[in-house]
Amino acid sequence: MKNLFALLIMGLSLVAFSSCGEKTASEAVDDATEVVTEGAEAATEAGTEAVEAVKEAVDQSGPEYTSAYVCPMHCAGSGSETAGTCPSCGMDYVMNEMHEAGDGHEGHDH
Repeated sequence: MKNLFALLIMGLSLVAFSSCGEKTASEAVDDATEVVTEGAEAATEAGTEAVEAVKEAVDQSGPEYTSAYVCPMHCAGSGSETAGTCPSCGMDYVMNEMHEAGDGHEGHDH
């Protein structure tokens, strides 16, 4: 990210100083702002794509994702059907909103 920022600053400087008097300072700033905006949008899109790729690559079939109560950090070997604390990091379990009870009584109440 620092390299991208440095590249954008250099691009800004290049646009501002390469005008050779043909553009006003305001026009040079507008051009530089456009370059920075395009770079920021590209970086944001790349970051979003990377996050989505990581989410897809993580195996979410283990108890740390499927239990009724899960560790917020999803530590390996964590997760429980009752409230408690994570044996790995010590954080309190939180209720898993995505948990399906699986008690065999789906579709009707008792």
